[in-house]
Amino acid sequence: MSTFTQSLRQLRCQGKAFRAPWPQPAWQRASFPLAIRTIATETSTSIVEPKPDALALSTDANSKFTMPFQGVDHARAVPLSASYFSREPQFNEMYLRIARLLTKYHALPIVPSSNAPPTAWVKLQEMRSKLGEPIKASHYAKVIRVAKRLNQIEPSLFPEEVRAALEEFKRDINPFMNVPHEVIIDKYGRAVGVGKRKESTARAWVVEGTGEVLINGKTLSQAFGRVHDRESAVWALQATERLDKYNVWALVEGGGTTGQAEALTLAVAKALIVHEPALKTALRKAGCITRDPRTVERKKHGHVKARKMPAWVKR
Repeated sequence: MSTFTQSLRQLRCQGKAFRAPWPQPAWQRASFPLAIRTIATETSTSIVEPKPDALALSTDANSKFTMPFQGVDHARAVPLSASYFSREPQFNEMYLRIARLLTKYHALPIVPSSNAPPTAWVKLQEMRSKLGEPIKASHYAKVIRVAKRLNQIEPSLFPEEVRAALEEFKRDINPFMNVPHEVIIDKYGRAVGVGKRKESTARAWVVEGTGEVLINGKTLSQAFGRVHDRESAVWALQATERLDKYNVWALVEGGGTTGQAEALTLAVAKALIVHEPALKTALRKAGCITRDPRTVERKKHGHVKARKMPAWVKR
């Protein structure tokens, strides 16, 4: 045991010997200068110079101040809004502006859309030309929906900032003057009607006659091979029992035979109303003067067709 104690004592001694002597700073009291008041016993004949005024000091400071960015050839302008980095900066700012207004005034009472003030909204192509930006149709439709919702606010409570924001989406026309053009019978006794269906467009001239029908210079049987399409083309005359009292001369283009035949139905019905306005109710019940808005649904990626999915294979 004593041998073990002696070995530890030797190690402690060696550690003290090899340890570096670090200087320890001595603490000293900080000295403060004493303020001692003295009295001058000698008179001086030197003239005391006046202190410079504030104007002189400011002039001297301006002479020493150097303008920043001197000699800089190009400086990047900082954008005012984060919309600067978007695809449609101006249109995006317009959307954010009316979206904030809708959030702010969504609690105000509204009137039905039929009682809202009539407004002529700017078309998509006009807005693209005005802003010079490639605005997407889906984005513009969303903005117009918000604008129409703001337009339904009770007129007596309509905020001025909402009125000013909606002015950007209005056309410079009088909505009360925007009435459909009245179709009349020309000097040859013809009435013209226009109809559309899917991608097809038809124009039909209807005149009193014996029931002859020419479509793009062809007879009814030559223009449409299917019986159903032939019946659709003259359905307006057949539903009102006027098949042998009027002649039809039509021009159709675009789409397929079914679309052309149904577009011709609408065109003939509109021209027939010009001759006999009393037939409007009967033609509406027969479904001849109602525009069919249905179109072909687009094909989706990953689908065989618009909705058809590929056959699922387990392995």
